[in-house]
Amino acid sequence: MLFLPTAGTALPWFTAVSLLALVLALAALTLGPVEITPERVLAAIAGRGAPADVAIVGEIRLPRLLLGIAVGASLAMSGAALQGMLRNPLADPGLIGVTAGASLGAVAVIVLGDVVAGGLPQGLRPWLLPIAAFAGGGIVIGFVLALARRSTGTPVATLILAGVAINAIASAGIGALVYLSDDRQLRDLTFWSMGALGGAGWDLAAAAALLAALALPILLIHARALDLMQLGEQAAFHAGLDTERVKRRIALATALGIGAVTAAAGPIGFIGLVAPHLARLVIGPAHGLLLPAAGLMGVVLVLAADLAVRLVVPPAEPPIGLATSLIGGPFFLWLLLRRAPSSNA
Repeated sequence: MLFLPTAGTALPWFTAVSLLALVLALAALTLGPVEITPERVLAAIAGRGAPADVAIVGEIRLPRLLLGIAVGASLAMSGAALQGMLRNPLADPGLIGVTAGASLGAVAVIVLGDVVAGGLPQGLRPWLLPIAAFAGGGIVIGFVLALARRSTGTPVATLILAGVAINAIASAGIGALVYLSDDRQLRDLTFWSMGALGGAGWDLAAAAALLAALALPILLIHARALDLMQLGEQAAFHAGLDTERVKRRIALATALGIGAVTAAAGPIGFIGLVAPHLARLVIGPAHGLLLPAAGLMGVVLVLAADLAVRLVVPPAEPPIGLATSLIGGPFFLWLLLRRAPSSNA
C-alpha cells in the first residue's frame, strides 16, 4: 500500500528544512570575504551598524539573499509543476526551452537595451530585463506546447524534442547578439551566462522577487488539477478539469517565474530538476505538499551552492551555475539510468 504523507506527517520535514534554510540565510549574511558577526548583521539591518557593515549587508548581501530565495523557489516549483503537467520526472524548464527563451529575451535587452530603454522613464528601466525574459520564456513555452500538441494529448517525447530544437534556435539567437555586442556587453554576458547572484542590486532583485511572488501562487492553486492530470489528460477531462486552460495557466506562471529569475541571475541549471525529486522522495507525489516542499528545497540548494562558491576560493567567486551543474548533471544521468529499461526485460 502506497503511503502518501499528510500535512501533519510532513510537518517535521518542513520544520527541519525551514530551519536549514534559515541557517543558510544567516550564513549568507555573515560569511564571505569579510566576515560579519550576527550581532553586527542585525545592527546593520537596523541602520545602527558601522558604515562598512551597512554597505556590505544592505547593498550586497541582502539583495543577494532575496534573489537566491526567489531563484530557488521559482526554479524548483516551476520544475515540479512542469513534471506534474507533463507526467514525466525528467521535465525541466531548461530541457523544454523555457530557460533558453528567457535567456534570449534577457540577452536582447543587455545588448540592445540602450536603444530600447532610451525612451522609457527611469522608474521602468529595472523592469525591462525581467519583462523581456518573461516574454521570451512565454513565447517559447507556448510555441513548444502548440508544436507538441496532438489530438490525444501532448506526447512528452515530442515535447522534449521540440525543446531541444528551441534550445538550438535560442542559442543561435544568443550567439548572434553576442557577436553584435561591444567589449563591455560581452564581459557582462560572459558572467551572466554562467549564472550568479552577486551582480544584482536592489532594483533587479526586488523586481525578480516580485514577479516570482506573482507567479508561484498560480502554481499552488493548481495543485489539485496537477493531481488529476496524473490520471491522464482524458481521465482528467472526464473528471471535469479543463486541461488546456490549466496547461496555459501553468505555462504562463512558469514563464513569468523563470523569466524573472533568469533575467536577474542568469541561467542556473538543474535546480528545477533536482529539487522536486528530492522533495518527492520524502513528501510523495501529492502536489498540494510537493510544490511548497520543492520550493523550500530549491531555496536550500541555491543558498547552499551560493555559499559554497563564495567560500571555496575567497576572494574569488566561481559562478553558481557551475556548482549547480556539477550537482545536477550526475543527478540527471542517475535518473536516466534508473529509468532505463532492464536488458533482461
